[in-house]
Amino acid sequence: MSTPSQPPVRLNRSLGLFQLLIMGVIMVQPTAPMPPFGAISAGANGHVVTTVLIAMFAMLLTALSYGRMARAYPSAGSAYTYVAREIHPALGYLTGWSMLLDYVVNPLICTIWCAKALMGLFVGTPYWFWAVAFGVLFTILNLRGIQATARTNEFLTVAMGVVILWMLGATARYVMAGPLSASTFTLPFYDPQRFTLASISNGASIAVLTYIGFDGISTLSEEVHDPRRNILRAMVGTCLIIGVLSAVEVYAGQVAWPASQPYPDSATAYIHIAGRVGGPILFQVMSWTLVVATIGSASGAMLAGARLLYGMGRDNAIPKAFFGYLHPVRRIPSRNVLLIGCLCLLGAFAMSYQTGAELLNFGALIGFTGVNASSLLHYYVRGRDRHWSHLVLPALGVVVCLYLWLSLSMLAKMAGVAWLVFGVGYGAWKTGGFRKDIISFEVPEED
Repeated sequence: MSTPSQPPVRLNRSLGLFQLLIMGVIMVQPTAPMPPFGAISAGANGHVVTTVLIAMFAMLLTALSYGRMARAYPSAGSAYTYVAREIHPALGYLTGWSMLLDYVVNPLICTIWCAKALMGLFVGTPYWFWAVAFGVLFTILNLRGIQATARTNEFLTVAMGVVILWMLGATARYVMAGPLSASTFTLPFYDPQRFTLASISNGASIAVLTYIGFDGISTLSEEVHDPRRNILRAMVGTCLIIGVLSAVEVYAGQVAWPASQPYPDSATAYIHIAGRVGGPILFQVMSWTLVVATIGSASGAMLAGARLLYGMGRDNAIPKAFFGYLHPVRRIPSRNVLLIGCLCLLGAFAMSYQTGAELLNFGALIGFTGVNASSLLHYYVRGRDRHWSHLVLPALGVVVCLYLWLSLSMLAKMAGVAWLVFGVGYGAWKTGGFRKDIISFEVPEED
């Protein structure tokens, strides 16, 4: 007697719009502009607020394209899925392969940063201890299931919100106690003695780093209620929330510590600002807050990376038996989580933070460019409703992302191209010199 076949294991649709927004904010980090504050200030010649707002506009263009493509293809896979289905499967495969750099290197450099930060807070402890501890922590957080991850993110958001409010309150008290003038409040936006178009352009290209990670929301399409609406809302909402919050945070920092006054260390500029306005206690609390924020960013990047690998594995672009596996109980791509966790541990001992940070944007900007191009093709070139917004907005997104990609350092380009060459080699081997389709899409039925 034959036994009835078991239904296939699917990702669990359990996330609402509010949880998506919380996860998006954590993926990017509520404190996102604080670590690169000094670098943005140097590139923008002090105009951090202005460049953060310009970067928000640029990322909103890409977020709109992401949201529109999520409506067209509500399945896990992110930019990989959109480019493969709308442009060409081979280009989609290379896009997914490129973006793996973003998703894998992000938790890797977070492991390095957290380990070194804790070494400074607990003098005498070895680097290897903290690197292993954080690599294991990020992996465990993502093996707990999507709802557990969402609850953790809500707690992290509240905790970081309290510290941000403390920082803003301490800044207001510090500024109001000193000499005030109209220029005190306007120079962060525009300083005629330091303003140049070249510096604004350079600063905006760096400030885009503030928003890196928002695209991870699109990889959760199969775990969201009403993904055709909520993915777009969550991505645009995340960029707006992060943009406004970041503008407020850097504005407070610039008012308390004007750009004309050099920082003791540009890499940790915002922590020094916290020490100026709040003393040693806020200095310590801010240091810990950035560690917590980095934990959230790393776990979010690992979450998105595991689901990108799952989407590619399910479509047989990479070995399906391993990467397309879902845990039968937790319904998460557990093998992919474990793989990224192992790469974090290995990379923490083989790569410097600087090298990893330079690699982040290579894959991300390729993905952003591909998503904007896909949206342009789907809605304007091939679509019936050729509204001007379906042409102008994604076209602007393509131009901006290409410009930023071309502005990457030579080291990042060389390493990124090497990664692409490896991916092309694997694809050629898998398809016998690309004589066969590299992707076999398997999109689940709507629940």
